[in-house]
Amino acid sequence: MKNYPDILKSSLIALSLCTFGALSTQAEEDTGQHPGTPETEMSYKGAPSGIDPSVTKDMIGGEGPPMTKEEFAEAKKIFFERCAGCHGVLRKGATGKPLTPDITRKKGTDYLKVFITYGSPAGMPNWGTSGELTEEQVDLMARYIQHEPPQPPEWGLKEMKETWKVIVPVDQRPTKKMNDYNIDNIFSVTLRDAGQIALIDGDSKEIINVIDTGYAVHITRPSASGRYLYVIGRDAKINLIDLWMEKPDNVAEIKVGLEARSVETSKFEGYEDQYAIAGSYWPPQFTLMKGETLEPIKIVNTRGMTIDTQEYHPEPRVAAIVASHFHPDFIVNVKETGKILLVDYSDIKNLTVTTIPAARFLHDGGWDSTHRYFLTAANKSNKVAVVDAKERQLTALVDVDKIPHPGRGANFIDPEYGPVWATSALGNNKITLIGTDPVNHKEHAWKVVRVLEGQGGGSLFIKTNPKSRNLYVDTPLNPDAKISQSVAVFNIDDLEAGYEVLPIAEWADIGEGVKRVVQPEFNKAGDEVWFSVWNGKEQTSAIVIVDDKTRKLKKVIKDERLITPTGKFNVYNTTHDIY
Repeated sequence: MKNYPDILKSSLIALSLCTFGALSTQAEEDTGQHPGTPETEMSYKGAPSGIDPSVTKDMIGGEGPPMTKEEFAEAKKIFFERCAGCHGVLRKGATGKPLTPDITRKKGTDYLKVFITYGSPAGMPNWGTSGELTEEQVDLMARYIQHEPPQPPEWGLKEMKETWKVIVPVDQRPTKKMNDYNIDNIFSVTLRDAGQIALIDGDSKEIINVIDTGYAVHITRPSASGRYLYVIGRDAKINLIDLWMEKPDNVAEIKVGLEARSVETSKFEGYEDQYAIAGSYWPPQFTLMKGETLEPIKIVNTRGMTIDTQEYHPEPRVAAIVASHFHPDFIVNVKETGKILLVDYSDIKNLTVTTIPAARFLHDGGWDSTHRYFLTAANKSNKVAVVDAKERQLTALVDVDKIPHPGRGANFIDPEYGPVWATSALGNNKITLIGTDPVNHKEHAWKVVRVLEGQGGGSLFIKTNPKSRNLYVDTPLNPDAKISQSVAVFNIDDLEAGYEVLPIAEWADIGEGVKRVVQPEFNKAGDEVWFSVWNGKEQTSAIVIVDDKTRKLKKVIKDERLITPTGKFNVYNTTHDIY
């Protein structure tokens, strides 16, 4: 931005900080690229949108600064890749501030160029001075955000049915298990950048099959019977995999939108394997389907008012979904509005949805050890919401710090406070333990009873097992390679003793690369814990297996087909919500 006099730079930067967010009050790690916001947090919330920008409808209006179609197309691509994760596809605001034309046009191009170039301590990256964007691209983006946001297409029943395929009809599928695999101990491993999952035999440690799926698979959820796997990618494609086949493979698929994160199946007695549900980021909605075929039955829009300011939000994305063990309910997190929905699937034709106001920016979470209480992170609100699935109501909102990201969390017995559920965090090194027993430890229930210090921020998953005395915490998004390539492990019986560091990436011995270590996952027996060593697409990755009792290396799975492995889902533990 060499064309600006220093005094103008200074005044514009100062004004931008007041307008777009307050100064950070907490000392944090800061690489200089994201002023005031840790690299760990930016790596997470700034993830690119799964929507292909080319499918959107351009809105080049006469009120914004002049732009050619070519310029608009380039700016749109940059926005979807670098900005939509924070500001939303429609720029209405998510974890980042809104950037709609009614705001940006008042600031003007010169102002916006300075803001984009230098960023702010409230978390806006300094795209220009970091070298991420050229001066020409900064100018392009300053003009682009003064135009109406491009509109991605809606995705209704017609579009879904055009993508729906039943590859193997139900009446042509096996009537009994046709293989010798111990299905309970199969792991579904996400091969993120390959658009595949690998099924790995947890007993032999051999790959059973590598199956084509949607792009960047987010989760795998087994059906209540354990027979089927539901796999959903960020591109909103769902694959249904039958584990009874001689060689397990796809039997149905559907695309429920343009971007998605969550899928779940009915678990309540009498409804096993009957229904599935998927939540979309775009369009903001969830879809109910037949469990054995993925045939779409009903689509429910989630657009509406936020719980705090009661403002209309056009893009409230659907995050985690879990299936209740007490009622025929799906519990659905609606991220931007802060609503938790109880979707009663006992009568889908006359669908009943109960709305629980919680806190904004709901994300992931899991059950307590009794499977009665669902604890879920409202990550940017720095809270954990507790829902009583039996009474179908909010039990508590627990304050935590900072940017909780539990995965599904970890349940164990604290030697002093009794049953607890734990979450790690993106924004700092804190591991927060919340009491979960309102019967025998009422004084500790739904309160933070202990805060442990881990290696650092950038954690995505925390894990233990009822048969384990260890608590594992990953830190794959930490900017320090020593931290991102290792895990911290605590002794549950002596939590105050601190943690031991396990050099998982070093044990993998796979050569050069970023080698992020992510998502501890136990086998069915609870005596092994599996870690993904997530490397670049053109580099070698691996699965590292640790003996839980000794904390020693047990096995490294290396295979050229293991391209960018991330999430791993053991069939038994995931089916029965054991964590």
